[in-house]
Amino acid sequence: MFNTLIRTRFGSFFVILIVLTGSVWGESDNRPNVLLLLVDDLKPTLGCYGDEVAVSPNIDRLAAMGMRFDLAYCNQSVCMASRYNLMLGSRSSSTGFYSFGTQFREVYPDAITLPQHFTNHGYVAHSMGKVFHIGHGNTNDDASWSVPHLKDKVIEYLVPESNHRQLTREEALFTNEFNKPIRSLPRGAAWESPDVLDEAYADGRIATHAIDRLRSLSQDSDQPFFLAVGFVRPHLPFSAPKKYWDMYDRDSLPMPEFEEAPEGAPEFAVKRGGEITAFKPVPTDTAVFQDDLKRDLIHGYYASVSYMDAQLGRVLDELEKLGLVDNTIILLWGDHGWHLGDHGSWTKHSNHEQANRIPIIIYAPGVTKSGTRTRQLVETVDIYPTLASLAGLSKPAAPQPIDGVDLTPVLEEPKKRIREYAYHAYKRGGYLGRAIRTERYRLVQWEPHSVGKTEYELYDYEKDPLETINFADSKPDVLARMIKLLDQEPKAKKQVEKRRR
Repeated sequence: MFNTLIRTRFGSFFVILIVLTGSVWGESDNRPNVLLLLVDDLKPTLGCYGDEVAVSPNIDRLAAMGMRFDLAYCNQSVCMASRYNLMLGSRSSSTGFYSFGTQFREVYPDAITLPQHFTNHGYVAHSMGKVFHIGHGNTNDDASWSVPHLKDKVIEYLVPESNHRQLTREEALFTNEFNKPIRSLPRGAAWESPDVLDEAYADGRIATHAIDRLRSLSQDSDQPFFLAVGFVRPHLPFSAPKKYWDMYDRDSLPMPEFEEAPEGAPEFAVKRGGEITAFKPVPTDTAVFQDDLKRDLIHGYYASVSYMDAQLGRVLDELEKLGLVDNTIILLWGDHGWHLGDHGSWTKHSNHEQANRIPIIIYAPGVTKSGTRTRQLVETVDIYPTLASLAGLSKPAAPQPIDGVDLTPVLEEPKKRIREYAYHAYKRGGYLGRAIRTERYRLVQWEPHSVGKTEYELYDYEKDPLETINFADSKPDVLARMIKLLDQEPKAKKQVEKRRR
């Protein structure tokens, strides 16, 4: 007996798929492949997002193929939690996964991750590079993949002076080596630029592995694939071949425009120090950086973006050579944004715009139109149900909460609106900051873990895009309206306890 009918589109054809009870797909259908491109610490410093300095021709090419989301946001601005948000389709405040060292299967042993949802529907799922966060007490999820995950380095040096051939603080964290106290280990360099081949660093090797895997997967036309390729640059250290540094004039790079805390913002809300101080020559005794250091860090970030872009381009080139573009959904995602000196902040770990705004680009054959863009607000958790929908799979039904919405209507019509705001959260200074971002405003509601009063931040991006002023006191009507929107969201769960090492 027929259960339902599903219609999906690829190229210029409409395919009617008859779904039988107990079987989602027939044995000989034209199911699309999925290429998921994950990039660590990537904010929208890309030509296709209007950055006039960035050299990013390959991501720009992908944007020209599909749809660019101009107001896309992570659900938490830290690597581990953001990747759980993606793979589980769940916000951190719904699961309690805020910090490193928490394992999602200890809470949801039967969770169905994004790649598992595809393997449950007949796909083969492969991954390489940085996909799940491995390090800081976290590990890969073997159950998500059809074959073992191919891991490579995040922290990597070729120049002896960068780490003096010693295990550095960040290397220990990313390799889960906790034999010695982390602060007893030496700091590694924040950047290096040797004249080496692209494959000398991890992203070049990962691109080569992805190309080899695509060639292998393309041999089986009856087996659709879900391939997750994770690039690590522009994550610190900014280790990239010299030719990518040479693409930029150091003295012409954009410097931060506003380096102070927002007027009226809670002191704890502004990120100072942290991860950046694990790298030399960043000072550890002051948050004030000299201009030369700022320029070196900004130069390193842009060079790393261009290096990563070139490797990503190699993967796109191979997809085209193999004739897979017309039947492959391609999605680019940055796990969170990055502070490049705004508010005097560096790296991520905040509820401000630069740490939370991310690039999301989707190319779906027969659905997206070339070179389109939308200002629909979207979240990382929307990717799970969207990819499932685009592939014609059933709606995810998993033991973990699925917080995302299907973006397919927006992909079909960029002016379509299906959500009023994007939601994210971050913990700082004994407070949990729950935030919503509308097209014009952001509200951050800081709730104390134990004692203290609730604090608010309100920013107006039409009048004050650099977040120089907290308008919570001066715009009470807007504040009340935003609080009412936030109150629609479920109460945040407490942090899951870290497992003991």
